[in-house]
Parts: sequence; structure tokens; C-alpha cells
Amino acid sequence: MIPPRLTDVKPDLPRLVAAAQQGEAEAWNALVEQFAGLVWHVIRGFRLSNAAAEDVYQTTWLRLAEHLDRIRQPESLGGWLARTARNECLRAVKLGGREDLRSDLDVDLVDRTAAPVDRASETEVANEILWRAFATLSQACQQLLRLLIAEPPLPYDRISDLLGMSIGSIGPTRARCLAKLRTSRGVYLLGGDL
Repeated sequence: MIPPRLTDVKPDLPRLVAAAQQGEAEAWNALVEQFAGLVWHVIRGFRLSNAAAEDVYQTTWLRLAEHLDRIRQPESLGGWLARTARNECLRAVKLGGREDLRSDLDVDLVDRTAAPVDRASETEVANEILWRAFATLSQACQQLLRLLIAEPPLPYDRISDLLGMSIGSIGPTRARCLAKLRTSRGVYLLGGDL
């Protein structure tokens, strides 16, 4: 099954940002709910102490509150929040908020009191970022990539027939499309290779 385009998933983001800019608390809360997983995902990657991580989380939202009136492209809010969280994490690391896990090798490194990681939420945020970037690709790239990930897999000769493209150009075109996807806003945050 091919996932829906991101624009079909979160169509109310511009409305939420506009309402939050007007001071509507419900809109602000909806934005926090929508992007909390993304912010935590970025913070977790820095292995900050619990206190430092919570400070970074709060500071990230404070930065948004301070700059909310300057948001002109609501669709870029996720990337902005991720960059802000990353910058705040780097600041916390410089200030010594990072745990030194090498100091005592006998210590149980698993915090049994911490809330469990919501992998489903992280996956949802990563999928949202990926589909947002996917939606910026040309229709030709979108069609090709959708056919290449189809289940069951389609042979190249079938893809060639469907798209009217020579078999020899499928691979290079795929590479160009994935390169565009990799350089799209926000996808660099996902890590790993596409």
C-alpha cells in the first residue's frame, strides 16, 4: 500500500500556525502535540542528562514562542523546530549537560525510571518528514519511486512500460530522484541512507 501524501495528512498546519500567532492556546497546544515527538527525537540523539534534555525541550518551545510571529512558511515548522532543538542541544553540550557514560563502566546505563521511548511516535514523525520532502519532488520522480517501492516488487521492464522510459535510464533517474529527496529540507534529520 502506498502511504498518503503528507499534504493529505496534516492539512491544518497553516491554520494552526496562524491561530497560534493570534494567541489561541488550543492552536499552540495542537502544534506542541503535533511536533513534540520530533523535538524529543532530536534531543534523544544527544544523550543529554534528563535535566538538560528537559531544559532543551522547554527552550525549543520558548524559541518558537519568541519567533512565532515570524513564521511565514508553516510547512517548514518541523524543520525549524528540529534545527532549533539541535542548536539548543549543542549549546547544552558546550555547557556540560552531556552525561559522561565512560566515567563508571559498572553503572547500569539503562534508566529504568524514564518513560519508555515511543517508537511509533518517532516513526510517525520520520514518515511525516519523509513524505513532506517526497511531495516536493517532480511528478515523474514521485511516480518512479512509488513504482520502485511497490508491493509486490515490479520488474524493471514493467516499470519501463508503465512510464515509457528505457530500462537503462531507470537506475540513473532513481539515483537523481533520491539525491533530490536527500537534500530536501528536514530529510537530513532522519539520518541513515535513503
